[in-house]
Amino acid sequence: MKFATYSANGQVYYGAATDAGMIALSPRFPAWPTLLDVIREGGLDQLAVAAADQPVTHRDVRFEMVLPNARRILCVGVNFPDRNAEYKDGSEQPKYMSLFPRFASGFTGHNRPLIRPPESHMLDYEGEVAIVIGKGGRRIAQADAYDHIAALTICNEGTIRDWVRHAKFNVTQGKNWDNSGAIGPWLVPFDDPAQLDTARIITRVNGDIRQDDVLSRMMHPIRREIEYISTFMTLESGDVIVTGTPTGSGARLNPPQYLKPGDVVEVEVTGIGTLRNTIEDEQP
Repeated sequence: MKFATYSANGQVYYGAATDAGMIALSPRFPAWPTLLDVIREGGLDQLAVAAADQPVTHRDVRFEMVLPNARRILCVGVNFPDRNAEYKDGSEQPKYMSLFPRFASGFTGHNRPLIRPPESHMLDYEGEVAIVIGKGGRRIAQADAYDHIAALTICNEGTIRDWVRHAKFNVTQGKNWDNSGAIGPWLVPFDDPAQLDTARIITRVNGDIRQDDVLSRMMHPIRREIEYISTFMTLESGDVIVTGTPTGSGARLNPPQYLKPGDVVEVEVTGIGTLRNTIEDEQP
């Protein structure tokens, strides 16, 4: 079962995504007005039961960022060995992971345009798996880490490359332009370690494969990410961790190839689906 946030007929809903369209579920759960509320109440199983054998309610929909009111989104940087080598700084595999925050306002939904701002045309793609925390906790052991995941989704962690170098010690500026990235199309409930252990990320730009790798090659596996992050902060239900992108982003090609209006970016992840976005320039 897949659960998405979407707009139809001027209203925002969440519901079950099917090949034929969406089954609206939010009207049936008024105590849970958003998918974030569902996650916090451990309600994904109830949504699945409610959607069983129900007719499609909406066919003409617009996907929204799947958790548009997510309070905390943490991203792991430089988490594949070839990605570390791309920096050509001679550094060894880092002992600790790089982390930075992103905010929900920086993301749009599936089949929506990523927006290139007038201040910079260095908009880049980064295909990644994102996990949504279900059960919160502090100092979570790696052996228990998967028990704290409620669902999986896909992220195109779009980046304005030259703005990540405006300061010496952070990348926040380049990572939080409005509608520069996307998360979706939907949440897939997490109930089997194989969903992550065997997952493959493929990013295509205009049909050409730019990124292709498997999560098992991460320098800091997802179990370790949860352990490390929960050491210094209490993870809460609904927190999102964007787990890292493989080699092959546009900035690292020779010559660099940044996204431009008319481009189509697709991020495909085994067992989750494909997140698709076009590129448009910001309108005055």
